[in-house]
Amino acid sequence: MTGHHHPHRQDPPADTDPAEFWDGRYGQSDRIWSGRVNPVLAEVAGALPPGTALDLGCGEGGDAIWLARQGWQVTAVDISAVALERLAVEAERAGVADRITAVRRDLLADGFPTGSFDLVSAQFFQSPLALPREKVLPPAAEVVASGGRLLVVEHGAPPPWSGLDPDDPRFASPAEIIAAIDLDPDGWETERLGESRRTATHDGHTGELVDHVVLVRRR
Repeated sequence: MTGHHHPHRQDPPADTDPAEFWDGRYGQSDRIWSGRVNPVLAEVAGALPPGTALDLGCGEGGDAIWLARQGWQVTAVDISAVALERLAVEAERAGVADRITAVRRDLLADGFPTGSFDLVSAQFFQSPLALPREKVLPPAAEVVASGGRLLVVEHGAPPPWSGLDPDDPRFASPAEIIAAIDLDPDGWETERLGESRRTATHDGHTGELVDHVVLVRRR
């Protein structure tokens, strides 16, 4: 999801309805995420000629709006109607509403939007709800256009102030993430596989956050 969600110690019950969960989560405050673009996405997309982009789990639209400002035509997908309403307001305010198509969708239940995209971005897809990589990432790769890229960024470790176990299995290694995508090695080139570090502040604590990054290009 756009923004920097961290798995909670108290996970919701397994039968929680995902749309209700996320609408409830967004409904708790006027804004959940910072509204700023995720830094690895800005670094990767900023070096590419603008084309078509698919933003998975777009949240309130920080990434989608940034991409649209750079000239991309963006399809922004999220399960939460509340998040997409906020995206629509912000896109209008930024003057890029004509470059963003918002789609409300449960990717596990409803599948992916049709079409092919020069850039498919999955930022911080870790969720308190079950969202198996091996069910979401292979179809994400399938909609990448020839010569296009799939960018996956995940939290590589809990934030130092969280008190969470650094060995929590939800923090997959870059090798585990790319294995879950299950790519045909002849059809794809790995452009980036590793970690990115950034400094962040939360409630007066400053610390280093680790992100795991997978960037692959369809030949």
